[in-house]
Amino acid sequence: MLIRRGSEIPSSEITPESVYLDRRKFMGAAAAGAATALIPGSLAACEADAAQAAQEELTPYEDVTQYNNFYEFGVDKEDPARNAKNFRTRPWSVAVEGHVAKPATYDLEDFLRPHKLEDRVYRLRCVEGWSMVIPWRGFPLRDLINRVQPTSNAKYVEFVTLHDPRQMPGQRAGILAWPYNEGLRLDEAMHPLTLLVTGLYGRDLPNQNGAPLRLVVPWKYGFKSIKSIVKIRFVEQQPKTSWMKAAPDEYGFYANVNPNVDHPRWSQKKERRIGEFRRRDTLMFNGYTEVASLYSGMDLRRYF
Repeated sequence: MLIRRGSEIPSSEITPESVYLDRRKFMGAAAAGAATALIPGSLAACEADAAQAAQEELTPYEDVTQYNNFYEFGVDKEDPARNAKNFRTRPWSVAVEGHVAKPATYDLEDFLRPHKLEDRVYRLRCVEGWSMVIPWRGFPLRDLINRVQPTSNAKYVEFVTLHDPRQMPGQRAGILAWPYNEGLRLDEAMHPLTLLVTGLYGRDLPNQNGAPLRLVVPWKYGFKSIKSIVKIRFVEQQPKTSWMKAAPDEYGFYANVNPNVDHPRWSQKKERRIGEFRRRDTLMFNGYTEVASLYSGMDLRRYF
């Protein structure tokens, strides 16, 4: 697979990979120590998996920022980097709506101010069969959820992307029902692995990667990690998401990475890490097996 490089990005603006390689070793050691010391086990499992992911080879910044799915800017992997250069991410507001005690529309800076950003290395597995390992910067979604106080009627969290065809040329075509929307069950949203992300490689998110705010859910296929979020709704009924509306037989609500459930048009048993030629086995839940308890008793072939 040939990946076009981001030669137009000044090297002075890119966090050196050596910095993250050293940081990754530190994060892995710290997480392993925490896993040994902490109870309950679910938190220890998260820390242990963070240690494992932190030891993997990072996908180069140029590949992370030049090979993207972001249909609002085009369907080819190189389109987002080419078409999102002039995308305006300031001013930006995020509306929190629905079954919460504290609904509000926030300026982005006000939205982020109460939260401490942290760096986490997560795998990203896309439904087409390619994967990356990315150092994200963000904060757990559950911190926001606790802040806005969902009511007992809130069963799901729905996310909505900006709709602005003037800036997002892909929205001028009827590829999907715009604006793009995604959703999680509330317990999935509350899981400590689920992040609201503002950056990668220690820098603000590039436009093509979902600036200024995106979701990252590392045990699900990449299309669940919605980009350029402007609305977060707490709802009672399961949202019908964009890809479910477009192709319900191919894209389910849960979209958990699962080597045992193939896409109708290709196998999900193998994946190719960007930058590698060999194919590796796909891991159940993308390797984040501590989330398995969220789906206890569910038929994951039916609820795909």
